[in-house]
Amino acid sequence: MRKTKVSISNERLEASAEVLRAVAHPLRMKILEFIDKNDEINVNKIYNTLNLEQSITSQHLRILRLAGLVITQRDGKYIHYSIDYDKLANVVGSVNSFLEESN
Repeated sequence: MRKTKVSISNERLEASAEVLRAVAHPLRMKILEFIDKNDEINVNKIYNTLNLEQSITSQHLRILRLAGLVITQRDGKYIHYSIDYDKLANVVGSVNSFLEESN
């Protein structure tokens, strides 16, 4: 068995785990897909179109925001959400790379 020294800081590991948890939830993926189709959209349109409760939608958007996967922009009383495509591409690339190495 080959031994490899692995050096990952706890801070980076926790941040990575938060991002993976954020994208691993089916409802959050549905929300991300909806935002992607609309480029930028406010929370009211998200929960009304997807037939979700406002509080549930806000909780899931908070998780996506804390993971850095969505960007917010305030316009008066509305908060508009868009996807941070660079961050999402990094996540997808890292997961794909991991999966290729484990095969």
